[in-house]
Amino acid sequence: QVQLVESGGGLVQAGGSLRLSCAASGCAFSSYAMSWFRQAPGKEREFVAAISWSGDSTYYADSVKGRFTISRNNAKDTVYLQMSSLKPEDTAVYYCAADRTLGLMSPAYWGQGTQVTVSS
Repeated sequence: QVQLVESGGGLVQAGGSLRLSCAASGCAFSSYAMSWFRQAPGKEREFVAAISWSGDSTYYADSVKGRFTISRNNAKDTVYLQMSSLKPEDTAVYYCAADRTLGLMSPAYWGQGTQVTVSS
């Protein structure tokens, strides 16, 4: 069973940076495409970024393009989300997700989430 554990969330001022991590276990990590999603209070969950199995290809929501970077270390079974130039509207619970198929909006496996709060 794939297990995902996010870390790195917290409170940051607008314009600041945070790096989220998501450690995977119970799976052959390099066989899974990884994604980050987020959900703000009262809003639908939305896609943030995705990365292919080897890390060669990345995809971003328009709202974070140029500010967020997704990466992965298959030797450490970990995916990262480097967030820079944070805005108050980036405040949300951030979830990592895994699936053997890249590009799904409902991956099979999800972490518990980590809270990111950006103050103005």
